[in-house]
Amino acid sequence: MPRHARIETKVKAATSAAYLASTGLLAVLAAVQDHARLLDPLPDSLSPFVLAIVPTLLTFAAGWKARHSPRIVSAGL
Repeated sequence: MPRHARIETKVKAATSAAYLASTGLLAVLAAVQDHARLLDPLPDSLSPFVLAIVPTLLTFAAGWKARHSPRIVSAGL
């Protein structure tokens, strides 16, 4: 077993999907909302990307911590 485990593709895909979905949703909410106190210090164009980092990190941590499916390796292949 390798000392440093590689990040599986499913974890990278889930992380990317969560980031893109969160960014899109937060961009829509920021456009509709007249005033957001949390977003005041940030430029309007940057705030959706900064806020999307939180669910992205949570998704990555959950995917990393999740038990991975065992791999069945056939000796004949």
